[in-house]
Amino acid sequence: MTSSPLNRILLLILLLALGLSACALDLGPASTPTPLPPPTGTPVPLVATVNGEDISLEEFNAELARYLAAQAAIGNTVTPEAAAQTVLDDMIVTLLLGQGAAAQGYVVDEAALQARMDALAAQVGGPQALADWETAHGYSDAGFRSALRRQMAAAWMRGQIAAAVPAAADQVHVKQILLYNADTAGQVWAQLQAGADFDTLAAQYDPVTQGELGWFPQGYLLEPAVEAAAFALQPGQYSQVVQSGAGYHIILLIERDPARLLSPDARLTLQLKALADWVARQRAGSAITLWP
Repeated sequence: MTSSPLNRILLLILLLALGLSACALDLGPASTPTPLPPPTGTPVPLVATVNGEDISLEEFNAELARYLAAQAAIGNTVTPEAAAQTVLDDMIVTLLLGQGAAAQGYVVDEAALQARMDALAAQVGGPQALADWETAHGYSDAGFRSALRRQMAAAWMRGQIAAAVPAAADQVHVKQILLYNADTAGQVWAQLQAGADFDTLAAQYDPVTQGELGWFPQGYLLEPAVEAAAFALQPGQYSQVVQSGAGYHIILLIERDPARLLSPDARLTLQLKALADWVARQRAGSAITLWP
């Protein structure tokens, strides 16, 4: 039986359709589309980066505003440049102290932070009073918690540095004759060389204190040259004329104690010096970038 032209055409269409389907199935696995990169956000403006930890411009401006408001409240006038430098330095030091605390294993966890928040709320009259204070001083709750966490870590590190200063130290007991011109100082020193009594001359030139400087450790006096001269002497010896910003000194070492208990003022002075020295070392050894 001979097929009709119409049947042949239908058969051809069917074969073509089946062939295209077979080709489609033989193409192998579909290629994976290349994912689009995620959209990049606008970089947060920064004022400084301290060992990889950023200080944002927003945080800095908020702290600067609070500092200026506090200075105005107590009647202090400060230039914008000086205020900006003070605030930036304080923020950098706070980060360095916090990083020092972390290096020693101290971390402010949520429980400690919440306990501090609760204590502050109790001091100011409750959680709402604290929230009102935060708002009045330009803080969000999250921003205040973040700032408080940094301050708690810094305070812990300051405490560690202060506690490392011993309660006793090598100290000297000193008297001085203080004069205000080189010629007079030279004449007084010549009198001492000729056998004049030190106490009598000290009382002559300072009837109120009679030259008594008391006990002090190294690092306590504001005049390093006077301190160095005192610690270079043996008991009963007096120094050459020592020039300082205060005048011309002749120092007498009365006695020395290698482990004398520090007065509260002397220990506080040494603790502040220890803190300043620690910060100076950390700054010198840190990667600090100031952004324009």
